[in-house]
Amino acid sequence: MKEQYQPEAAPVRETFDARRHPRFKVEVDIQIHSRTCGMLKGHTVDLSESGISALLRMEVPLGEVVTLDFTLPFGRVTIHAVVRQRSAFRYGFQFVALDAGMEIIRSTCRQLAVEQYLRLP
Repeated sequence: MKEQYQPEAAPVRETFDARRHPRFKVEVDIQIHSRTCGMLKGHTVDLSESGISALLRMEVPLGEVVTLDFTLPFGRVTIHAVVRQRSAFRYGFQFVALDAGMEIIRSTCRQLAVEQYLRLP
């Protein structure tokens, strides 16, 4: 059996955001229920199937599991998330519970992806 030479693929340098799920701009009111800070109000910046970012006026500890409440076009979402990052007043939350709220989030992301695609030149 004769071996065929197959060149190895060169490593590809990725210069784009290599996140698992794309982000979509979503601006809605959000409530964060924290064990250490109580109930906080904020405003979302963007959404993906794996998390959401929001602007808050008060600090929330990184690593804390919180409950998020917000309303998307397909319905109201209550979901648990971990506070993953903070940059000034902007916080990143990673969803940790796979429940009914995830279907609303997925449906919203799919719709936003279609809308974004239709706006491309």
